[in-house]
Amino acid sequence: MIMTRSPILSGDHSRLGATPDKDGVNFSIFSAHAERVELCLFSQDGLHEIERIVLPEFTNEIWHGYVPGLKPGALYGYRVYGPFAPENGHRFNHNKLLVDPYARELVGEISWDQAHFGYRLDDDAGDLSFDTTDSATVMPKCRVIDCNVFDWGSDAPPEVDWPRTILYETHVKGFTRLHPSVPEKLRGTYEGMAHRDVVEYLRSLGITSVEVLPIHWFADDAHLVARGLRNYWGYNTLGFFAPASRYYGPKGMAGLQNMVRALHDGGIEVILDVVYNHTAEGNEMGPTLSFRGIDNFSYYRTMPEQPRYYVNDTGTGNTVNTSHPRVLQMILDSLRYWVQEMHVDGFRFDLGTILGREPDGFDQRGGFFDVIGQDPILSRVKLIGEPWDIGPGGYQVGGFPPGWAEWNDKYRDTIRDYWRDEDGTSRDFAARLLGSGDIYDLRGRRPWASVNLITAHDGFTLNDLVSYDEKHNDANGENNEDGHEDNRSFNFGAEGPTDNNDINEARDRQKRNYLATLFLSHGTPMLLAGDEFGRSQLGNNNAYCQDGELSWVHWDNLPPSNDALRAFATRMISLRKENSILRRENWRDGVVAIWLNPNGGEQTEEHWDDPGSTTIGLRLTRQPSSTEDGWNDVLILFNPHDAEIMFQLPRNVSGWNLKLSTADPELTDCSAVDEYLLAGRSLVVAIPS
Repeated sequence: MIMTRSPILSGDHSRLGATPDKDGVNFSIFSAHAERVELCLFSQDGLHEIERIVLPEFTNEIWHGYVPGLKPGALYGYRVYGPFAPENGHRFNHNKLLVDPYARELVGEISWDQAHFGYRLDDDAGDLSFDTTDSATVMPKCRVIDCNVFDWGSDAPPEVDWPRTILYETHVKGFTRLHPSVPEKLRGTYEGMAHRDVVEYLRSLGITSVEVLPIHWFADDAHLVARGLRNYWGYNTLGFFAPASRYYGPKGMAGLQNMVRALHDGGIEVILDVVYNHTAEGNEMGPTLSFRGIDNFSYYRTMPEQPRYYVNDTGTGNTVNTSHPRVLQMILDSLRYWVQEMHVDGFRFDLGTILGREPDGFDQRGGFFDVIGQDPILSRVKLIGEPWDIGPGGYQVGGFPPGWAEWNDKYRDTIRDYWRDEDGTSRDFAARLLGSGDIYDLRGRRPWASVNLITAHDGFTLNDLVSYDEKHNDANGENNEDGHEDNRSFNFGAEGPTDNNDINEARDRQKRNYLATLFLSHGTPMLLAGDEFGRSQLGNNNAYCQDGELSWVHWDNLPPSNDALRAFATRMISLRKENSILRRENWRDGVVAIWLNPNGGEQTEEHWDDPGSTTIGLRLTRQPSSTEDGWNDVLILFNPHDAEIMFQLPRNVSGWNLKLSTADPELTDCSAVDEYLLAGRSLVVAIPS
């Protein structure tokens, strides 16, 4: 039996979400177009709706009320009444239990059913029909949380300077699920990431900042569940304040806080990959889980002349309406919550161009960027944009405002093409290696604004980049039609694993070339977890639904070549850290970059314009300074050709001491004076003798 509690007080409209104090809980939710809002309270097992309470007040488009005597831990949801008029952009249906957009924790999972949909799936009228099935039994419930319970102790952000940042993209579950040092009950959890051996591994590798795939509460798509798969990557957010409970260990939410604190204790920052561009509710035929039923017309961008349909600049069916002030407030409140209450150090924004979209298109001076830049909390953390979406004018590499870093896909594509020895790549390669100044050297932006990546979660791993010419995504159940076609990969003569030693040696050398180039490039390097020791996904370049051993990082029974590659990656990171000339802070720091051709002279326009002239050298010099560390003169030679090439060395020094060669990873010191025979598909690093 559902009861109605009495009395309920008016409460405070300015505190959105469920906010407990010593006497009760304040509830507050935005809906500009609702006619009535009911707060629904549930039993502790989440199975029984025990009370419905009408929120008594409506102030500034906020519905609110205060429930005396209610305590943290209470489970709740909302029913929102209003017009069901899809043709006008309104999709209210009070039969659907709705998740509070500000919920700090969600309990339970979505059990897909007709009840989730505001219309009848079997009705010829489609989404214009109306469904009266109650969804409470198949929906997760919100939990009232006291955010002041966790003791952070002396936790402090590492505050790693951008020029010293080494990003490491990983997945909370996938990184620890098979880790032999992590106790079984903690594997795949936040607490597993907090394990001392995991943190020490990252420290020993030289990582400064872990960028974790989404940990906001997200849904598994119904079509994936039907195929026995899950949304492994997590780009399907429903709760922007709630952690993904699927990664809980024995300590629940406290395990996430322990993870952040443990990484901080190791000097490692925590960067969250966040998805504010769309939600898990899909297009007009999608389920009613939260925003759609609270105020569809406010939360989503709808087609101007046909508000029944959504603007789909994300490719996921809907687009969050960041032009609406309350929606923008929700995003900003969420970001501040994760910084202030969860102590994270920054964010990577999935399809970040969406956040800069105003009614007339992308605007780097749009509301979202303006408020971020002026916010005293958020303007001080690391902000990384994925600078594209699929909408008009959606490709915005270099278009984000000062203070932002960006994933630089031009770097990724150019480096891949160069090491495949594609004609005409040397000029672009030179620009990418020096921090992509052609893109970022404006408005006071710095080289670190370019987040340099060769691989990421989306696409081939480093091992697969040199092992497969084609994608192999059959396990995803989409007839191998999903995933990128333009991989710019090369398998060296065999598709997938092979026993051919020559091919394997060539692949290993190419992996070293990629890693060396990444850490020798100006900008901010990002390493994909497991690439440092050759992790494979067997040619799957879109493992978004593969929550299993295909995607998880394997730690045991690795061949010796994997250990050797890890040692090489660690060495490259150390070289970068020890020599600031390899990680420039600004474009005008006195460093002189001279590009050389194999004949020993400087590159001329004629050389740059020669499409086959891809073997080049780079000499970086600067005046010695007490404020700079490491080398003041370094020579890097690049040869993407199969054949070896004699390279004439600069002669204004007594000789050169070769410190590193991708053709010979054991090399640490080798002298050369006038010339050097540069092996095919290799690079070398040298300093004056």
